[in-house]
Amino acid sequence: MLDTNGCTAGSPYRLNGSHWCPVSAQPIPTRVVLLAGPSGSGKSSLAARTGLPVLRLDDFYKEAGDPTLPLVPGSTDIDWDAPGSWDADAAVAAIAELCATGRTTVPVYDIATSSRVSWDAFDIERTPLFVAEGIFAADIARRCQELGLLADALCLRGRPSTTFRRRLLRDLREGRKSVPFLLRRGWRLMRAERSIVARQTALGAHACDKKQALGRLEAAAAGRRRPLAAAAAPAPQGG
Repeated sequence: MLDTNGCTAGSPYRLNGSHWCPVSAQPIPTRVVLLAGPSGSGKSSLAARTGLPVLRLDDFYKEAGDPTLPLVPGSTDIDWDAPGSWDADAAVAAIAELCATGRTTVPVYDIATSSRVSWDAFDIERTPLFVAEGIFAADIARRCQELGLLADALCLRGRPSTTFRRRLLRDLREGRKSVPFLLRRGWRLMRAERSIVARQTALGAHACDKKQALGRLEAAAAGRRRPLAAAAAPAPQGG
């Protein structure tokens, strides 16, 4: 793999930010790869494989008690899979600050309690590429492109049954919510998974499997920028 300065950097599918060549004369133009996909599709594990700095967009969820939180139709459950449950403005501001300065302050969100428990300094130093991953990443793709921050926008897709199993095991292991809630949510998301992917694609994210995503990340790291797909009218939220 080659970095933006043409320096060899590790294996084809390991994009380690520590391998970037130094630039002395000009500041490094930092850009972001947005990594979206249904909950449980493997975004976090794929982002970790790249070796690049990773901004967790799930930390920008709104807190319980926020009057703007949406509900699942016909239910008293909060719909944590609807974009209205997430602070898109704060996420874009953090990405813009990282691209401009290489550092920002981000909330630390506890999913089990639906609250921000602290704040952390997040520093990517002089790395010219980082990943921002989360189920709502596609929702800010157009804004990041308009601000000149976007290297690529991806949507991981796979088998809905596999995603269901992976998501449920993760959520149970981490104690994210009550078991009845997780089962209701998991069943709803499995039935809606194809429409979720379609919506994120309509917002400009390229739907792909993990191998294809790693290839596009390699291309972004090498400076071969992918244009954002022409966004159609957003499909209804599948959740």
